[in-house]
Amino acid sequence: MIKMNFLNKKIFNNSASIFGLDLSDLSIKLVKFEKDGKGEELVSYGTIQLPFGTISDGEIKEKAQLIEAVKKLIGLAGPKKLKTKKVICSIPETKAFLRIISIPRMSEEEIGEAIKWEIEANIPLSLEQVYYDWQVVTESLPVEKNKISLLVVAVSKTIIDEIISVIEDAGLNVVGLEIESIAQARSLLSQTDYNKTVLIVDIGDRRTSFSIAKEGVLCFTSSVPLSGQSLTDTIAKGLNISIKEADAIKFNYGIGSDFKGDALFKLTKPVLENFLQEIEKSIDFYLAGLGYSNSIDKIIICGGGANTKGIVPYLSKNLGREIELGNPWANVDFGKKLPLIEKGQALQYSTAIGLALKGLQYED
Repeated sequence: MIKMNFLNKKIFNNSASIFGLDLSDLSIKLVKFEKDGKGEELVSYGTIQLPFGTISDGEIKEKAQLIEAVKKLIGLAGPKKLKTKKVICSIPETKAFLRIISIPRMSEEEIGEAIKWEIEANIPLSLEQVYYDWQVVTESLPVEKNKISLLVVAVSKTIIDEIISVIEDAGLNVVGLEIESIAQARSLLSQTDYNKTVLIVDIGDRRTSFSIAKEGVLCFTSSVPLSGQSLTDTIAKGLNISIKEADAIKFNYGIGSDFKGDALFKLTKPVLENFLQEIEKSIDFYLAGLGYSNSIDKIIICGGGANTKGIVPYLSKNLGREIELGNPWANVDFGKKLPLIEKGQALQYSTAIGLALKGLQYED
């Protein structure tokens, strides 16, 4: 029975530098900040594509390939070369169980024992099969009298052990682990968002993840096998062209014209409608099923697919809600300097940026 730190809190004080490493199915990304006076400076970043099948649905399938990719990324990252081996690594959203549970009010020591029973009751794995963490969140969520709410995260030991093994074999030292949605919330939610209920939609290469935070506390996560690649595949099949050509069309023309109803829009419309349905399902389940909030105040889109031309106005129009592109620099103070990664490209780094910001918290 091992308790690990997956949530947003310090686990030690250390002045050594720490960087964030985001592992996803098709790529890995790295971000490192350093303190610059009262603000922060982005000193190193980078990304490389992974050979197809290296990671599949969050599971490491080709360990040797991933180790070599991590080593390569460390060597390529810049503009400053990495001198630290300390890293905070992402945990795939699909492999994590996140729950809000309610228990009678008790001491922290008593919670530590009670949580074991709650994990067995709320998560489809035995306590011996998972690493877990918990955090009291009563102030943010409605709770019955004399009870407290806990945010609980549990992840299969097999998944965690494999990630740590790869990172250590690449010559690095894992000092922290965090699920993708928590890291994204840290980078994307501005200070004003901590008074709201915010839905974050991460349109990735292989899946789209949904996470909802109320007053900064993550209350709900889910993911579906719908992605930016789904649009590319649809365009390639509909126009009988290669994936590379379809990617170029998607980059240059996006989803086509809803207003004109052109051929490209007619091709992409079924996939776009699926996006709409999944977003609405997530909102409905959160509001009606969980009942932590009365409304969704804001929707943020991130991930590589968020840069698809026309997708944000289309979703906003058809959902009847204001949607905005995420700003991964929302909690980074660059002073008068410009970030090294422009905002559109930075959307793909949202998780890595959140991990790197956690590294700075460890150093405070």
